[in-house]
Amino acid sequence: MTPQELRAFCLSFNEAAEDFPFNPETSVFKVLGKMFALTNLSARPLTVNLKCDPEDAVRLRGEHEGLIVPGWHMNKRHWNTVSVTGGLPDRLVRELIEDSYDLVVAGLPRTERLRLDRP
Repeated sequence: MTPQELRAFCLSFNEAAEDFPFNPETSVFKVLGKMFALTNLSARPLTVNLKCDPEDAVRLRGEHEGLIVPGWHMNKRHWNTVSVTGGLPDRLVRELIEDSYDLVVAGLPRTERLRLDRP
């Protein structure tokens, strides 16, 4: 997955937006103001921090040692840093991004979740 494909995929979700609250290099992808992905699109190797169910986070780290690690500068229980370039299939990376988005949406107030469901 290229940086451009990563950015486009993160922005493909309903109400997803890119923000730069930390510095001009760090893209933060949010849904209704809540972060679901964080990356430096020009970094090599390319990685992305993604929210994850705590049990799944530990399992994924064990299954993909060195490619999925505890979230760098994040709550290690709820966030993983995922290697985007090399090693992991793009399909898995996309699934993890979608899972992160879904977890954040599930934590939104009901009225905001309903707003996301409207066409």
